[in-house]
Formats: sequence, structure tokens, C-alpha cells
Amino acid sequence: MEASGKFICRQRQVVLFFVLLGLSQAGMEPRRYSVVEETEGSSFVTNLAKDLGLGQRELSKRGARVISKGNKLHLKLDRETGDLLLNEKLDREELCGHTDPCVLRFQVLLENPLQFFQAELQVIDINDHSPVFVDRDMLLKISESSPPGTTFPLKNAQDVDVGRNNIETYIISPNSYFRVLTRKSSDGSRYPELVLDKALDREQEPELRLTLTAQDGGSPPRSGIAQINIEVVDINDNAPEFEQSLYRVKIPEDSPIGFLIVTVSATDADIGVNGEISYSLFQASEEICKTFEINSMTGEIRLKKQLDFERIQFYEVNIEARDSGSFSGKCTVLTQVLDVNDNAPEITMSAFTRHIPENSPEAMVAVLSVSDLDSEENGKINCTIQADLPFLLKSSLENFYTLVTERPLDRESQAEYNITITVTDLGTPRLKTQHNITVTVSDVNDNAPAFSQTTYTLRVRENNSPALHIGSVSATDRDSGANAQVTYSLLPPADPQLPLASLVSINADNGQLFALRSLDYEALRAFEFGVRAADRGSPALSSQARVRVLVLDDNDNAPFVLYPPQNGSAPCTELVPRAAEAGYLVTKVVAVDGDSGQNAWLSYQLLKATEPGLFGVWAHNGEVRTARLLSERDAVKHRLVVLVRDNGEPPRSASVTLHVLLVDGFSQPYLPLPEVAAAEARADPLTVYLVVALASVSSLFLFSVLVFVAVRLCRRSRAASVGRCSAPEGHFPGHLVDVSGAGTLSQSYQYEFIQFHIL
Repeated sequence: MEASGKFICRQRQVVLFFVLLGLSQAGMEPRRYSVVEETEGSSFVTNLAKDLGLGQRELSKRGARVISKGNKLHLKLDRETGDLLLNEKLDREELCGHTDPCVLRFQVLLENPLQFFQAELQVIDINDHSPVFVDRDMLLKISESSPPGTTFPLKNAQDVDVGRNNIETYIISPNSYFRVLTRKSSDGSRYPELVLDKALDREQEPELRLTLTAQDGGSPPRSGIAQINIEVVDINDNAPEFEQSLYRVKIPEDSPIGFLIVTVSATDADIGVNGEISYSLFQASEEICKTFEINSMTGEIRLKKQLDFERIQFYEVNIEARDSGSFSGKCTVLTQVLDVNDNAPEITMSAFTRHIPENSPEAMVAVLSVSDLDSEENGKINCTIQADLPFLLKSSLENFYTLVTERPLDRESQAEYNITITVTDLGTPRLKTQHNITVTVSDVNDNAPAFSQTTYTLRVRENNSPALHIGSVSATDRDSGANAQVTYSLLPPADPQLPLASLVSINADNGQLFALRSLDYEALRAFEFGVRAADRGSPALSSQARVRVLVLDDNDNAPFVLYPPQNGSAPCTELVPRAAEAGYLVTKVVAVDGDSGQNAWLSYQLLKATEPGLFGVWAHNGEVRTARLLSERDAVKHRLVVLVRDNGEPPRSASVTLHVLLVDGFSQPYLPLPEVAAAEARADPLTVYLVVALASVSSLFLFSVLVFVAVRLCRRSRAASVGRCSAPEGHFPGHLVDVSGAGTLSQSYQYEFIQFHIL
């Protein structure tokens, strides 16, 4: 029993087969073997390796096994030697009863690839049972008026062996009156009939005692005996006679207990007491006595026990009609049991694979067998599964099916299937049996991680703290387990000059991005890099996404004044004629801011002035203009402080100092600042007269030359150093007084302004 349990457990293990190889053997004739009953267990039956044309080790390699209907294992297979052995001692009578021949069907299943071989084992009967009389003492009352040749039925013996080992003949002990005949009934069994050879004479011999011997045909033969006591009866010389010697009836197996099967009737020519008849079962076996009963007065035969077509299909019931004397008559009732559809089909799973890898073409899921104990249409079976599933049920051997996948499965579409195997017979009403199995689709790494976005845009304000979390990327994988575990990494930048490794890092587990150092908008306004998401499958699959980081400006740069220059050299003095109108452009303060946006929007404000109200600064462009007409009472020298402020939060600012000198139509000598007064005091007054004289003589010629030279020198000095002074914007009066003594030049020219842009 332990070995059988292990084998059954082993049948249910998960296996993978190539189904087509198993189907190739579906049409072959079964192989036949035989063994004598009562042969000891582990006895050799055959060598399957040689019978199947396989190598000795091939059975083990291909996972050979022996399976049979209902998983009743009478045989075992030695995979190493290929020998097929008995699993236990076989008793033919227990296995097959009176069925002859006794054939046990089994299948040889080879895995990798799958092959089936049908086989039959015939259990050969041996003469191990002796005939036995149910009634070992029989009493016969025979009228002395019985003529020679009259036959008297006797109770037969029973022998559970079959064929030649069953009862072959009956023998009566030597006597002067009787001999015995061996008769054969319709079911093949033999029974004795006593034949009267010589008329009886009760006065000479009123009683006889004979020995009846039943002998089988075995070698050596076995026998059983019964005693026959014969009483010679006087007078009553008519035996009851049945209307029919043979009754044939058919009865459905689902007939209820007490159901009237048939009524037999016999008559007796005698009258009176000798004509009274009673009915009884004759030569009834234990099974017939349990199944049928007869009314001794009416001859009604009724059902005593529920019938079962699957056990017994025919009953031969012998009925005896006996009068009050010693005479009797016999008839036979042949009862045929009709099959009704009372047995649902059965399903036996021989192999089952619970987990099927996705993308596997035509994978084997299960091997199963179906059976129905009913017969004809009631025993015909139709096996199906749901139509909306990607599985096929293929018939291999008789009543054997293999469940395979119809197409490669996709775990991401459906990870589990509930399959209902339905077996329906063709009887009326139809009976069905359902068996549910669950198949899980195991994952294969066939899906690469997918980012939620192909491009990510992250914004981070400059001057951030190191290791600041600036954003995240996210990718998902439709696979499961390790195949769905995503790892993130940075891709090498397309620009080799970009120090990506020092700018950002990524958390390999969750895709969080961190700024490794403080970013400077003025140095790096934006940068772009790639991120890869890879799963942990084998082989690993990956995908990529682009991440663009925009550095947001912070107001961390104060305005820078380009003009007037603030390089520490001698301050620049702006000249303004006293005849200037209100709104006269004195100069323009030029400033820039390294920030952007509103942080770089600059406004200008006059912070301090020597004489408030005389000059004003335009807030948006930094132009310094006169606020009113100049008068003689206004001071000659003025000092202006202009504040330049950006629009950031908080705002930043810078200031610049302007020096303005009021002159009378540019004929007034240049009044130096205190810092340069000492150097200008040494100028020769005769220079003025010389210049005036030269200007008067060659004004036309020198006018053109000096204007050209002055313009060129002014542009060159601006390019070389912002410390030089530029003439104020606007038209000067018609003459200029040169305080260096070179003379006075009358010239009108336009002041040019150079504007700087810092990117």
C-alpha cells in the first residue's frame, strides 16, 4: 500500500511532454502478456525495454511509468532494467469473477517525449478451487409409477474456477435404477439430471441412497460430493407442468424493490391434495436468493433487491412447482437487466502541469482518462472544456485525452486560467461530471520597463543646497517578480564637456534625482541627460527617457554699471552749457545685471545731488537730463549719485557718482576737478591766443582734419579704457575753447555711445 501511495502521488507531479509524440502510438494494437494467477509478487512478466525496442537506460531517461484505469496498480516497472514485475499476488477469481478470459488493461506512458502504449495482461486460471454443492444432502421423492427414462433435476455444484477448471461432469455412485446426465445451461454452466433407467418398486426397495460427484476438468481434477436420498412414493403419479418451460423477461436496472417481474403458472393433473402446487426457487445461488423472491401460492416473482446492470446483466432463475406429494416440475426464467443511465462519467488525472511558462507553443497541461460504467449510448462519452479558453482537448488513446495550449499564453493579459473539464455521456437523461483545474501562467521576461513619460522637465532654483531632491522618473514593468524589479541609472551625456557625474545622481531603486552641488544660473542655465530603466530579468530588458533640467534664476547678482566707468581712475566730468534747455541730455548711466527675467529689470533713481531739482534721471533708461533752465546763480560744479536697482526679491542695487561742470557756451575755460587742478594750473595762457590765431587762418582746413582726428581718437580711447571721458550726447555750440593752449576749434558733432551686452 505504501508503494502504491507513492506511485499515485508521483502520478500527480508536474510533467512536461511533447504531445505529438504520444499521439503517434494511438492506433497501435495493444501488446498482450499473460501470467498465472497466484504467482508471487515481484515475479517477472516481461522486459518492456526489449518489447518496445528501447535501450535499457532509455526507459529511465524518458520517465516511463505504468498506469491503469482507476489507478489500480497490479504491475510495477523497474526503470533501470526495463523489467515489468507483478506488484502483488493476483487472484483471478477476485479480479474477474466468472469472466473469462480475465484481462487487465494498462498503459505504458513515456515522457520526454510523450508516448502511449496499450497493453493487456491476461491472468490465467489455475485449478485452485474444488466444486462445492450448496445443498450437500438432497431428498427426492419419486413415484413408483415413474416410467424408465424419466428425468429428475438435481441441484448443481458451484466452482469459481473457469474454463477447463470449472465443472466438467457429474458422476453417480453405481446403482441399478439411475444414471446421471450432465447438462449445459445457457450461461455455460453444467448441471446434473437424474435419469430413471429401471422402474421402481417401493415394496422391494422403498429408499435409495446415492452419492453424486461433481468433477472439474483441471489437472489434476478436483471434485465435490453430495448425498441423494430417494424415497419411492406410491400412487401420486402426475407431476406439475408449467405453461412455459422458459420465460424471458427484461427489467430496467432502476426498477423499485417489490417490482413484479413475471408470474409463472403450473398445473397438476392430479386432484385433491396431490394437485395442490407450491412454487419455490430451485437451485438458487446466494445472489439469486438475495435478489428475487417468489410467492409460493401465486407464482409471482418480485424484485427483492436493487439491480445493478454494471455488476450483473443476466439472471437465470429456476422455478420449481411441487405438489403436495413428491412430484415437481421445473421452468427457467431468463431475466435480462436493462441498462439505465445511472452512472455519471468518471475522470482520472494521470498527469497535470500547474504552471505553464508564457510564450510556450502547444505546452502540455494535463493527461486524463475518462470512463462510464454504463453501456451502449449510456456509456458513450463526450469530453469538452470552455470554448473561450486558449486550450485544446485532444483525444489520444481510447478514452484518453491530453489538454494542451492552443497558442502561446501571455501572462500580462491573463495570469491564471480556471479550466472546467466537462465529461457528458449520451444517455437519457444525460449525466455529466466536471473537474476544475487552475493553471497559472509563469512569467517570462518579455516586457521592457516603460517610463511614464518619454521626456521629463525638472526645474531647480540656483544656489540650491547639495543633495537636493529635484524630481523623480518612474518606469513600470508589466512582468512580475524579478522580471518587474526596475533599476535606474544615468546614461553618459551626449556632450562630453558636461560634468554630469558631478551635477546629478539617481536613486537606483526609486528613480529619485538629486542635485549633487549648488547650481549657478549664470554659469549653466539648462542641461539634458538620459536615464535608463532596466529590469532584473535574464536577459535584462531596458528603456530610456530624456531628462531636461532648467535652472531657475535667483536674484543673486547686483546691477553692474558700465558707464560711467567705475575702475578707480580719474572720474569723468560731464560738460553742460548754461544755455541748455530743460530736458537737455547730460549723460546716460549704462548698467547690466547678470540675472534674467524680472531680476534683471533695472530702474534708475537720483539718490543725491549738489543742487536738488536741477537734474533728473529717467527711471527706465538711466538718462540724466536737466530738469529746468540753468541760471547764473547755479553752481559750476555738481556731484550726482545715481542708484541702479533691479526688480528681484529682495532687490539688489548699485550706485554711481557723476561729476557735472557747467560752462558758458564752451568758451569758459575748463574748470578742473580738485584732483587734477594742480596739473591744469600749469597750462600756458598763450596757448589760447595761438589756437585762436591758427583757427582764424586755417579754420576751413583744420576743421575737417581735426574733426576726423577727434572722432578717431575718441573711439580708440573708448575701446582701450573705459576710464577716458566721453563727450555728452547732443549738439555742442558752434565753438569749443581748448584750455590746453592749442586754440579754439568751432565744431558741431554728435556724441556716440557704446553699449555693452554681457551674455
